[in-house]
Amino acid sequence: MSVLNYTTQIAAAKTVGEVQTLLAGHGASRIAVDYDGGAPVGVTFALTTAHGPRLFTLPVDVDAMHRLLTAEVKAGRLRGGKSRAVMLSREQAERVAWRVVKDWLAAQLALVQTEMAAMDQVMLPYLHADQSGRTLYAAYRDRENVLALEAGR
Repeated sequence: MSVLNYTTQIAAAKTVGEVQTLLAGHGASRIAVDYDGGAPVGVTFALTTAHGPRLFTLPVDVDAMHRLLTAEVKAGRLRGGKSRAVMLSREQAERVAWRVVKDWLAAQLALVQTEMAAMDQVMLPYLHADQSGRTLYAAYRDRENVLALEAGR
């Protein structure tokens, strides 16, 4: 199976705007783009939930996408109109990663729109679990690692 959106030419900045529009259209009251070294790496947004306003951070792991694209290109599994140099570039990984996250978000919002799920339900892993901004998933993952160590695993 091919990497979703691997041939995209849509700039990450455009996709970031689309993600912000999707979130705003589904109740996000504040939306901030998170940057690392001048490159967008996620969005942090506020939702009003049954338990009051809550912050969520949706990360975009460009490094993971870059590793995947590099492996797939080197294995000869990705073909397209782009040169090998473009396909191996960090810029392409950034474009693809943001498109994948935007598509995932659109799918989650379809569940919300059809009332098959609530907005805070689909975003639960990205809920800020503490004042530092650590997500619920990160807290769960870290706790699981602690439990495994305590059990001698």
